[in-house]
Amino acid sequence: MKLIKITLTTIFCAFASLVIAKEEKQDPPPLNPAYHGDHPMVLINQGASIYAANLPAYNYPNNVQVVYKIENPGVSFLSLVRDAELVTIKPKPFNIERLMRGEELEIKADVYSGHYAQGGSQLLSDTPIVFSKKLYSRALNDLTPASQWQEYDMIPVSKNGRIYIHKIQQAPSFNHLIYVDLTSACMQKFRTSKRVPPASELTLKFVNCGSLKPLYYDTQNLE
Repeated sequence: MKLIKITLTTIFCAFASLVIAKEEKQDPPPLNPAYHGDHPMVLINQGASIYAANLPAYNYPNNVQVVYKIENPGVSFLSLVRDAELVTIKPKPFNIERLMRGEELEIKADVYSGHYAQGGSQLLSDTPIVFSKKLYSRALNDLTPASQWQEYDMIPVSKNGRIYIHKIQQAPSFNHLIYVDLTSACMQKFRTSKRVPPASELTLKFVNCGSLKPLYYDTQNLE
């Protein structure tokens, strides 16, 4: 009788393991085709790391905020991103929901010094960009009304290093990222002089947090 109980228990455990394994291997739901399209991005760096942040808008397919770590393809590419005032990329069309899900993805992109759509100079063509690790994703749904109260999310990138990203509101709003090497607590919600303040005012809001490096500020497609 004891042997039968042990056998039944073993069979039950094996069956349960198979069910769990099958559930874990289930394919994710189909991608939303509305997210497929052109997804221009800005490249930013801190130390030897390179990050990509999309240039969001209020309508599909760009109504998301995504920040990804990308593989560093070499010293020359790192120097390009580090030394230029602004580097943007225009990837081949793809579905950005794949990044929202945290997939590792390689996409070919044209690389520009400056803003790709505002007179930037194309430096590289069809360069492979490997999106290796999702750091942040936020769909621009159910946004709060535009306000002088600004709120930021915090993205840890090292022991003390943080990227603060503005939570875009209803129009008019702005896209803002800033790196902080923290030495003290940092406010993530504060009031500004107007709904779309200048970048200099936003930098001052973080000045007591630690060493700063402004990464990106833009209002295009958000006003």
